[in-house]
Amino acid sequence: MAASRPNVLLVIADDHRADAIGAFGHPVVRTPVLDELVRGGTAFTRMGITGGLMAAVCAPSRASLFTGCNAFHADASPRLESGPHFEVRLPAEARTLPQVFRAAGYETFFTGKWHNDVPALLRSFESGRNIFHGGMCDHAAVPVRDLADFAAGRPARQAAGFSTELFCRTAVDFLRDRRSPRPFFACIALTSPHDPRTPPAEFRALYDPAAIPLPANFLPEHPFDNGELAVRDEQLLPKPLDPGGLRAQLADYYGMISHHDAWLGRVLTALRATGAADDTIVVYVSDHGLALGSHGLLGKQNLYEHSVRVPCLLQGPGVPRGRQRETLAYSFDLYATLCALAGLPPPAGIGSRSLVPAFGDAALRVRPALGAAYMDRQRSLTDGRWKLIVYHVGGGERVQLFDLAEDPDELHDLAAVATHVGEVARLRAQLAAWQRETDDRWWLPATGA
Repeated sequence: MAASRPNVLLVIADDHRADAIGAFGHPVVRTPVLDELVRGGTAFTRMGITGGLMAAVCAPSRASLFTGCNAFHADASPRLESGPHFEVRLPAEARTLPQVFRAAGYETFFTGKWHNDVPALLRSFESGRNIFHGGMCDHAAVPVRDLADFAAGRPARQAAGFSTELFCRTAVDFLRDRRSPRPFFACIALTSPHDPRTPPAEFRALYDPAAIPLPANFLPEHPFDNGELAVRDEQLLPKPLDPGGLRAQLADYYGMISHHDAWLGRVLTALRATGAADDTIVVYVSDHGLALGSHGLLGKQNLYEHSVRVPCLLQGPGVPRGRQRETLAYSFDLYATLCALAGLPPPAGIGSRSLVPAFGDAALRVRPALGAAYMDRQRSLTDGRWKLIVYHVGGGERVQLFDLAEDPDELHDLAAVATHVGEVARLRAQLAAWQRETDDRWWLPATGA
């Protein structure tokens, strides 16, 4: 193993919208640590997910990230909604991203939320502490186990402290206490800013609900039945949405983000104190976005940009400083990207594509289009400018078409405009091709797939 191989610190947030970062021009949210990652590295601003076949979209999204595959190939469970509601079982033959690094001699470590099956956790990491196996929990009462507890079948214990502080302190301890000469691959998987959104008082006080603007695409209610209006996420506030109640939710949401931003700053301070910062690739990504009032929705069980687009920031050796790239990419493309930066060959047959060539070429198209799925009810495809969403609900079909160049907030549906019939047909054909390519088996044949 080459001595010059970089360390990797992978941070996965939960429910962080791609636009909720100060450096990207958000009018309210305060994220000085993430802003510095943007300035000191490369940000991919058109990164998306392939969705999933369960309401807890975080599980298939994280499965994709760790396997380098789309949501269909990353999920070994028969769907829809089978098995534990919070878990996606990874294919037994899948070599996870940390598993590849572990086989190459890396010290692999995990703390935080593990949203997939236990066998995959055990083969991916050689050590781990304060691991929450589940979808959501009270941030002040997190049930956790260490990796050895999972291996021995011991039950979870309730940890002291707020989830973000617990996981970040655990990562700091790992960085400070490690004595191995090997490079490390460490993952911090946050539960923030997922609800219940209960930021510590200091961070909640940063945001006055009365001064928080509503999203540009705010609606009191979604204009039609998208097939998932009664899911838990959509019941967190009464409908139609009250602007005052939504502003209070947004204040809590931004407080959660600022809180975990500050604690990530402590992790990066500890990394610098070890002398390893210059040799470490830091990655920040979310499992998906969130509506929080956009289009009259609250959750992530939809295929609008606010829910399928994720923030993705990279900084460290091999990553240019101060660049933003709009190339279309999936979050699971980080698999091949990190392998390339570490000089490790990715497994054959995965769907991940390296983003490294895009570092130097702003015009490079890593992917010609991005498709996404939600359950058996929604499918979408965008070529970067045009966006098609198809709904199958109650035996009927509905189509939306958006021009993202002119209408990034997806407010003006052009599907019924006669001059755009050709765009709808073209994107339908591309969507059908994407479904065949991804082995999407949970869709009605009316799409032509």
